[in-house]
Amino acid sequence: MTALATATGDTILKARFSHLSPERMAIVKSTAPMPFLLPLLLAISWPETDFVFWQTVGILVPFEILALLLYMQALKVSPLSLSIPFLAFTPAFILLTGWLVLDEKVTLAGLLGILCIVTGAYALHIKSGRKRFLEPFKAIAEEQGSRLMLAVSGIYGLTSVLGKKAIQHSDPIFFACFYFVLIGIITPLGLGALHWMTNGFGSHNKRSNLWSFKKTGLNSWDAWWAVGLAQTVMVLSHMWAIHLVTAAYMIAVKRTSLIFSVIYGKLIFKEKKIVQRLAGTGLMLLGVGLIVLAG
Repeated sequence: MTALATATGDTILKARFSHLSPERMAIVKSTAPMPFLLPLLLAISWPETDFVFWQTVGILVPFEILALLLYMQALKVSPLSLSIPFLAFTPAFILLTGWLVLDEKVTLAGLLGILCIVTGAYALHIKSGRKRFLEPFKAIAEEQGSRLMLAVSGIYGLTSVLGKKAIQHSDPIFFACFYFVLIGIITPLGLGALHWMTNGFGSHNKRSNLWSFKKTGLNSWDAWWAVGLAQTVMVLSHMWAIHLVTAAYMIAVKRTSLIFSVIYGKLIFKEKKIVQRLAGTGLMLLGVGLIVLAG
């Protein structure tokens, strides 16, 4: 459910909002789920929280916003099926961060499954008639979206396990609602403050105005609501799932969103090499199977 919602939200963002700047796209994505999550946050019982929870949230927020900006830039400049697959590297990063932060152990079958997912993402970038081993690395060097998503993958390797740590000191549904409402408030305020410091207060330059959405597409309220619904489904199912299983396993299964992204890339954006990219996602499915068998 998390995987499908993730791919759907990304597709809507790219289709309807990629003409905006990455900062505006980040504001759209961060604020869209608030009408769904805020009422739920106010309706549920709040668990007791401790210093570890608030400390973890304080570390998470700046990393989350940085990842969001890089993510939006990658969606804006690169094909969906070329940039998104690099998120498959997140489980590899989680192997390290999960061990360091949560003292989680990964079985041999789980490790093989994660490596299979990473290999599948690697295979997506192999081109015929060239040195196959080096081709994916050339894609990183040549494709801005791939480089950005690799950086996002590394950040998510940290935020995923920190998020689980925050859940361990609170509650999955509460944290899902509270954290993403908080992100929805801080992201526009933080980006607005940064924009004003960079361009000066009272700037009337429309090209530099962070809030000039009217003529750039934010009046597409149907798309905004759709992004919000997809984000809401994603965060609720994400937090509940990561509460139930090892962080590396959960994120590895979530990365099957790559399959849906490749399909969306073909159907919506008419992207090429669909057979090769689906073959790469087949390796990822094999990895998911190994992870499930590993328990």
